[in-house]
Amino acid sequence: MDRAAYVPRLADKRIEELLAELPALLITGPRATGKTTTARRHARSIVRLDVPAEAGAFRDDPDAALRTLPTPALLDEWQAVPGVLGAVKRAVDEGTGAGRFLLTGSVSAPLDAPMWPGTGRIVPVQMYGLTIRELLGSGPRRPFLERLAGANLHEFSAPEDPPDLVGYLHLALQGGFPEAALGLSASARSSWLEGYLNQLFSRDVQTADQTRDPQRLRRYFQALALNTAGIVEAKTLYDAAEINRKTALAYEHLLVNLFVLEITPAWLTNRLSRLTKASKRYLIDPSLVTSALRLDETGVLRDGDLLGRLIDTFTAAQIRPELELAPFKPRLHHLRTADARHEIDLVAELSAGEIVAIEIKSTAAPGRYDARHLEWLRDRLGERFLAGAVLHTGPRPFSLAERILALPICLIWA
Repeated sequence: MDRAAYVPRLADKRIEELLAELPALLITGPRATGKTTTARRHARSIVRLDVPAEAGAFRDDPDAALRTLPTPALLDEWQAVPGVLGAVKRAVDEGTGAGRFLLTGSVSAPLDAPMWPGTGRIVPVQMYGLTIRELLGSGPRRPFLERLAGANLHEFSAPEDPPDLVGYLHLALQGGFPEAALGLSASARSSWLEGYLNQLFSRDVQTADQTRDPQRLRRYFQALALNTAGIVEAKTLYDAAEINRKTALAYEHLLVNLFVLEITPAWLTNRLSRLTKASKRYLIDPSLVTSALRLDETGVLRDGDLLGRLIDTFTAAQIRPELELAPFKPRLHHLRTADARHEIDLVAELSAGEIVAIEIKSTAAPGRYDARHLEWLRDRLGERFLAGAVLHTGPRPFSLAERILALPICLIWA
């Protein structure tokens, strides 16, 4: 694929729709996932606030500097000049009209602050890494969860040349960072990812927090990589990283703020009792898992537990960006009973409290046994349970039980 060509993103349509009605958008997400490249396509003027020569006027007098920009104006890496947020707020309060400002950034920490000036003025849009749907240019279609909700097998047809387990692993190791995924050899991609992590543990963390030790943070990140897509005791992680609980909590918060760690909360309902409240942790991109652990395809195939975690992490990374397309954005959860007798990888609550549930398996031939937790949940929720799916690495879709389908993972995008 031509690395210079623009790959249309799922977020493009959402950005276009919101800019037509709202004055300011903030595009957030991990560094190097294409936020700036995408935002440029919607802007008339661009200011890179991480370039000192361009940032000077915005440090000195951000209100005056904003008034000189043709709109929509893109303010790239806003966190380099935090004062620009107050200027955007004032401009939005004083002016009229939609489509005036786009901001991009790779740090979320200020967004949760009680006094953040963007509240009610700047609407966030989350971007993630490239999905296979975007890489293949699959075009507009209903999001996977929306199609699954119909529990109709006819919505899903077997692709002509589906990946097998090794094919899915190859896609996972390719990752979703555009610069690494578009045309780099495996060797060059490995070097790029190593550089990404080195910058994450040194420069990027300094942007968000001045007090972190890069080596201890790297060890904690490696512990997260080993346990991605899993429910693990916090003590297991901080013991592995040789840090204390307080430091581990600070590191977790930092990595979430840098958008490289996603916390998937437990799904709770008064229809079921004795559910665990513990969250699952996902590294945001599967390529970061193998880079942090210095493993290649062969190394992963020799570790069945890590292989399953990697396929789970990859699959979640394909579903997550589609959630941003929905006006009512369902959030991904997981479910586990306190006695661990029942566990479901992903649960998404749709409108009116209806749910779809997903199990992710690295098997090519799932059977009724693989759907047992989904059947348990269906029987307890009744009509509130719209559909379940066992996503697998085999070649064809088929029905497993009432409202429960076995679907190849590639049908998320194929």
